Amino acid sequence: MKPAGDNIALAILLTLTFCLLAPTADAMAKHLGAVMSVFALVFIRFVAQAAILWPLAKALGEPVHVPRDLRALVWARVILHIAGIALMFTALQFLPLADALAIAYVMPFIAMALGALFLGEQVGPIRILIAGFGFLGTLLVIQPNFAQTGAMALLPLGVAVVFAGFFIVTRKIAAEIAPIALQALNGAMGVLLLLPALGLGLLLDWPALQIHWSADVSWSFVALFAITGTFAHLAMSWSLRYAPAATLAPISYLEIPVAAGLGYWAFSDLPNGLALIGIIITVLAGLILIWRERAIAQRQEAQP
Repeated sequence: MKPAGDNIALAILLTLTFCLLAPTADAMAKHLGAVMSVFALVFIRFVAQAAILWPLAKALGEPVHVPRDLRALVWARVILHIAGIALMFTALQFLPLADALAIAYVMPFIAMALGALFLGEQVGPIRILIAGFGFLGTLLVIQPNFAQTGAMALLPLGVAVVFAGFFIVTRKIAAEIAPIALQALNGAMGVLLLLPALGLGLLLDWPALQIHWSADVSWSFVALFAITGTFAHLAMSWSLRYAPAATLAPISYLEIPVAAGLGYWAFSDLPNGLALIGIIITVLAGLILIWRERAIAQRQEAQP
């Protein structure tokens, strides 16, 4: 589907905004995870998404409703989104920011495999070779973290699997629901799913399902975390209105060095030698895959 407009410069600016805001929100989540539950972080994140994007979708004239035949898929997308964010926020409590993000960036290769399984997409030997190269890089990032934290180092792989499913479901419904409206629905439906868990946590006095934090963390910082994460994904959604995903995907890998810088500045974390090599390999494999897909698409468009 062709983007709504042709403004590559604006699309690149929005993608760069995403690359700055998304790891910033993750760094805030890593900091807040020491004083509040992962459930609280996820709940606040979805409340902010619904509160910000629902009125925005209405202002833009995007209908905020779910077609009857897509309800199951939209609910599945919400569940996958909740699970992916919860896994990532948990992983950030154990792994350096850049390492967790780099492992999660194996997602395009997993999405490729899921596309072959569930959408009947063709995956040739070259794609498999590139994916294998990317997985090798991911294993190099995991290895030193696994030695330090054990199985927790595998959590970003769970993030990648969940968000690959999220990506596949989004592709199935994106043509039927406007992008901002879809994000608004995602936030509101996520809150509806999380409210019973919050009620259960209060009823049974389970801190893991409650929203509280120490007095030295302000409401304003928590709100800034939620707003930053929401606007990060809003920037990415809007960027796709002005340029194809294939054009913007290579730029999104800048999120990893930004995360490395933030991790060093905020937590004195830097990837060690082996993890750094793995990050470089993973990013290189992703860029090669993107370049190849763009070349194939351009050849197909050039055919009469």
